[in-house]
Order: sequence, then structure tokens, then C-alpha cells
Amino acid sequence: MMRYKLIFLIARTHLMSRIKQSLIAALGVTFGIGVYIGMIGFMTGLNKLMDDLMLNNTPHIRLYNDLKVERSAIGARVADFEKSVLVVHHQRPKDAKRNIRNSLEIISELRKDPRVLGVAPRLSTQVFYDFGSVQLNGSILGIEVYEENKLFNLSDNLLEGELSSLATENNGAVIGVGLAKKLSVGVGDRINLTSSTGVQFQLKVVGIFQIGISAIDDVQGYSTLKTAQKLLGKNKDYISDINIKLHDITKAKELAAEYARRFEVTAVDYKTANAQMELGMNVRNIMTYVVGVALLIVAGFGIYNILNMFIFEKMDDIAILKATGFSTSDIHRIFISEALITGLVGGVLGLLVGFLISYGIDNIPFEQDFMPTLKTFPVNYDPKYYIIGIVFALATTFLAGYLPARKAGKIDPVEIIRGK
Repeated sequence: MMRYKLIFLIARTHLMSRIKQSLIAALGVTFGIGVYIGMIGFMTGLNKLMDDLMLNNTPHIRLYNDLKVERSAIGARVADFEKSVLVVHHQRPKDAKRNIRNSLEIISELRKDPRVLGVAPRLSTQVFYDFGSVQLNGSILGIEVYEENKLFNLSDNLLEGELSSLATENNGAVIGVGLAKKLSVGVGDRINLTSSTGVQFQLKVVGIFQIGISAIDDVQGYSTLKTAQKLLGKNKDYISDINIKLHDITKAKELAAEYARRFEVTAVDYKTANAQMELGMNVRNIMTYVVGVALLIVAGFGIYNILNMFIFEKMDDIAILKATGFSTSDIHRIFISEALITGLVGGVLGLLVGFLISYGIDNIPFEQDFMPTLKTFPVNYDPKYYIIGIVFALATTFLAGYLPARKAGKIDPVEIIRGK
């Protein structure tokens, strides 16, 4: 124990004797760790915001009835074309239906599945909003209000009105902010629309929402499932989509395949439906880690250079230490201790600087009309990045000190003393 204490005191004396170089080496680590923490907090915060935006509005699994074309042509069934070539152009779906068969039974089965967090049935339909003599293209999404809000947080996007009014108001609707501006209507006004089957209908506006995606805000409205079915003249089991949220999102792909086989419907998991967005986020994460690691490696090179200078300046001291009984392993420990002390001091300061950078970014105003819930830049304070930062700082400085320590251990005291 005494020997290790002596090694530590020698390492500290070396560092304090060249305090300026020691501070520069520690500040190199501080800069690397601080920028790493600040940048990764901002980038992962941004990715988390994008993830939340996508997942809040996207089911983990979507069940629907996809249009399928009958591949076996009728000509092949009524005649023998074994020695001929039958070519059929432009096949079309036969007896295709938009609704899911046995939808109520499927919903009941899914709600009993312990792996499922919630199920939200929908009925989407294209409509024309009547605005004077002009008709605007749009859509109405029939939903189960409370279940939809539980799974997709619709109330967070409401600018005006109450979501509960949609459930209680007969023929009520919550419409996008862009659509409300186009129609010059507000909460309490009535809008006229024409369904795709030519039925005229009137809805009362009970709320206005803003998701931040103009393709939705400018054209879409929500009504109850019952109102949408009435608009299309369909029964209560007429449902076009069943959206599912899971307890474990990582099983989405596996369960989508299982439900497709079990219920004989098309099932798409959220990653397949948002493949491009997933790819973009993965690329951003990789770039963040690459830049962060590069900063830490640059800091490590700075420590390596400064320790090399130490060894050159302390060759006499090393020769005396060896001549007085210090082994090569002891010399290794002295210089590695110097590197680790530098890394620890610089790393802890770097964590503090990184936190201050993150806090500063977190307080910069960033208000956008298309995203009313966002007030400042998003920042992620996940402790794991701080743990990664300090561990990487110590690992980098250990490696930066290892090579100079080996060089110091090879110094022959006889040659140094003869050289004097």
C-alpha cells in the first residue's frame, strides 16, 4: 500500500511541476467530453423528438384490407392453354372491399391478448368539403374517441375545443388548423361536406387540432366512428383499419406477421411503414457517435504528446528512481497514474461543461407554428451518456499514457548517468 501511495505522490509531483502542460492536457479532455455530452444530448434529443412524433401518431401495428389482384385469369380456368401463351394486361381487383371482415371479432380477440396495450379501430373516408361554390378535397377519420386519445394523445394537439365534446356531440368533428383556415370556420361553426358516395352531410366543429404536418392539418378531420359509418351508410362493423399499440414495441414485426396469418388481413409494423425515417435516424445516430469519438481521440493525442514531453524532461528523475530500486512496472504505474489523473480531472470537468452546454441549448427559444408543444430545442439528459463520457475519457487517457509509460520503463539508468 505504501508503495502505491509513493507512486501516486510521484505522479502528482510530476503533474504539479509542469502545471501549465498538465492543465492543457486536462482541458483537452474537458473540451472533448464537454462537446461530446453537449452534442450527443442535442442530437439524441432531436432524434427522440422525431421518434415521439412518429410513434405518437403511428400505430405499432396496422391491420387493414389491402387490395389484391386475382392472378389466375378466368381464361386459364375455362380453356386449355397448356401449349399456348396466355397474356392478360391490366388486371383489376374483383369484389374488393375496404373494410376488414369480422372486424369486431378481431378487435375483441386483440383486446384479450396480454401483449397488446390498446386497440383503436378507424374508418377513413375521402370527402369533399363544401366552401361556397368550391369543393375542397379532404378526409374524415372515424375513431373511438377515448381509446384513440389513450393511444395517440390526440388532446395534446388540440388548439381549441375539448376532445370530450367530440364523443358527446352528435355529428361533431375536430378538424385540422389548415382546413379550418381554408373553410374560414371556428369552434361552434358547421361545415357541409359530400361523401365519396355523393351523400350530403353536415358536421359541427367542436375542436381544432395541429399536428405539424400540413398534409394532415390541411385536409383531415376527426369524427366518431359512428358518425363516419353513418356518413357512408354502413353498419357498425364497417371498419377500415385496426391500429394496435403493444407493451413491447420490439415485437411489432413478429406480431404483425402472426396477426396477418391469424386474421387473414394485411398487417404492417411501424418500422416497415416508416422505413425511410428509421434509416435517417440511424444515420444521424451513427454520425453523432463518430464525431463524439473523434473528439475524444483528438484529446487523447494531446495527452500522449504531453506525456512524451514529460518523459523527455524527466529522464534524469526516471534514472534516479530506477537506480534507487524502482522497477520497470513501478515506472509504468507512475506515468499511467499521471494519464489517469489527467483523464479523471479533465473528464469530470468535461461532464460539468457538457451539462452546462446542454442546459444552455435546452433554454434557447425554438417556437414553431407547426409544432405548438415545442418551446425550446430538445435535449436528452440520459445519465448513460455521462457514464459513457467519463469511461471513455479514462480509457482514452489510459491508452494515451500506456505507450509513453512503456517508453519510460525501457530507459537504462546507466546510459543516462554516463551521458551526464
